Amino acid sequence: MKHLAAVNKYFWKYRYRFFIGIFFVMSSNYFAVLAPQVTGFVISQVQQKLPGAHAPAIRPVHDKLVDFFIDSVQGAHISFGGLIAICSITILVLALIRGILMFFMRQTIIVMSRYIEFDQKNEIFRHYQKLDSHFYKTHSTGDLMNRMTEDVSRVRMYTGPAVMYLINLVSLIGFCLVSMFRKDVHLSFLVLAPLPILALTVYLVNSIIHKKSERIQALLSDLTTNAQESYSGIRVIKSFVQEKAMLGFFRKNSEEYKKNAVGLAKVEAIYFPSMALMIGLSTLVTIMVGGIEALQDTSKVGLIVEFVIYINMLTFPVIAIGWTASMIQRAAASQKRLNEFLKTEPVIANAENAAKERVTGDIVFSDMSFTYPHTGIKALQHINLRIKKGDKVLILGRTGSGKSTLAQLLLRFYDPTKGTIEIGGTDIKKIDLTTLREQISYVQQDVFLFSDSVSNNISFGLSAAASKEKVEKAAASSSVHNEILGFTQGYDTLIGERGVTLSGGQKQRISIARALIKEPEIIVFDDCLSAVDAKTENEIIGNLYRYLHDKTALIITHRIFSSFQFNNIIVLDNGELAEQGTHVELMANNGYYAELYRLQQTEETAENSRP
Repeated sequence: MKHLAAVNKYFWKYRYRFFIGIFFVMSSNYFAVLAPQVTGFVISQVQQKLPGAHAPAIRPVHDKLVDFFIDSVQGAHISFGGLIAICSITILVLALIRGILMFFMRQTIIVMSRYIEFDQKNEIFRHYQKLDSHFYKTHSTGDLMNRMTEDVSRVRMYTGPAVMYLINLVSLIGFCLVSMFRKDVHLSFLVLAPLPILALTVYLVNSIIHKKSERIQALLSDLTTNAQESYSGIRVIKSFVQEKAMLGFFRKNSEEYKKNAVGLAKVEAIYFPSMALMIGLSTLVTIMVGGIEALQDTSKVGLIVEFVIYINMLTFPVIAIGWTASMIQRAAASQKRLNEFLKTEPVIANAENAAKERVTGDIVFSDMSFTYPHTGIKALQHINLRIKKGDKVLILGRTGSGKSTLAQLLLRFYDPTKGTIEIGGTDIKKIDLTTLREQISYVQQDVFLFSDSVSNNISFGLSAAASKEKVEKAAASSSVHNEILGFTQGYDTLIGERGVTLSGGQKQRISIARALIKEPEIIVFDDCLSAVDAKTENEIIGNLYRYLHDKTALIITHRIFSSFQFNNIIVLDNGELAEQGTHVELMANNGYYAELYRLQQTEETAENSRP
């Protein structure tokens, strides 16, 4: 239960709705316990009409409202038939009042739980947005999705139905016990004797349910991850004809989940037979003891009927103890997982009094090194580099040389293990994260497009809606405008998940347009032209050269763009700065850059000479 204390802030937020709901619950149960008293009064009146019957020596104890009703009908000198009719109507009216109050009870507490669910999902998603790249590399998507869906849903069952039924059963049991003990203490003890055994059963089974619930939630996360990866990688699965193998893997995980879920269901099944047995025993005791007393004193017949009704009224609340306890235990297991997640602090966070001024000026890497925390791989070592404002920089290197890592460090996806990165003389750790990233456009190597319209994908990075002209200008700069016009609905065409309906080159060019429309101070292209042909590549490079005339640009690639004049060319090798300089200087060094340039020229000459 300590884990569920985290949701108390939501109960306080919606306290008016919560307390009004409690009032409706208690009011509905108050009117519920009045009906047996009226019924007992009617039975007593009928009993007194039988031969040899006599009125009770002591007036039965009733609720004040029932006493007022009895005095009113007896004082009116109504006929016996009229008395029965009035009492019957009164019982129906009490049931109607209780039904109306129960309707408002659900409209307050259950609706409150939906508001809490809404707030909790927003809180979780907001926290997801704060976490850094390292967190997402060490957690599966399926588990993250399961926390927001299944775990939050189970917590909602606590904040809504479980709380409502708990208040309902406590208040109803309380009202019934007060009425029963006021009537007959001896009979009440006999009737309620089996209930402590039931309470012990609930306590023992609850601990088992809690452990099994935690295990089931963990298995469900694994199952969700398995399914999510299969959906995302369906083309790979089909191309390697691994449908059967993936089905077997999923079936194995599903079987494990089923086995544990069935085990939990079996444990929960202990509740209901146990409760039915206890309630049945209480009813039998009531009828047996009451029958014996009624034979000795016929005036107690109404009391016995009243007690039987009370026992039947207690049936659902007592059964609901097990159900409610199960919901609370499951919610506690889910909230524990949510608490652990919400307590996860992002490694990359804003410093106190972080600067929010516009990012501008030279970019300086000072003795900067970086090692990936989750693998221990040394990606970059002792990088000393100065990129002047407005420079166009080409970054080359073999696969795994640290080119993409350099870009990710500039956007503070990670922080350097050693050294600093400064923009305009300010350490980027002291710059507000939002301000920093708003002024840098990053076109990733692994292009990601949303399942939305082409227009919305291009304008994704803007805080305000972009005009049609601005979107089309960005698309034209990335040489994809004419192809978009050829789509069925042009810029309003919906693309599939991750842009699955587009070619690789179209996806890359739309992602470039998304970067250009921001008009940032700094723009980073991370091998973003690998899927386009040479003609389109030259066209894009030409457009970029005109677009980037006053901006700082880092172009990471495996190819050398001979048509683009770079202020500086950087060659990384095994995480170290191997070469640096202009095209002329690096050709004179006759190193990796010169070798790559000559090889590329040879390939282009051979390709152009083909018929």
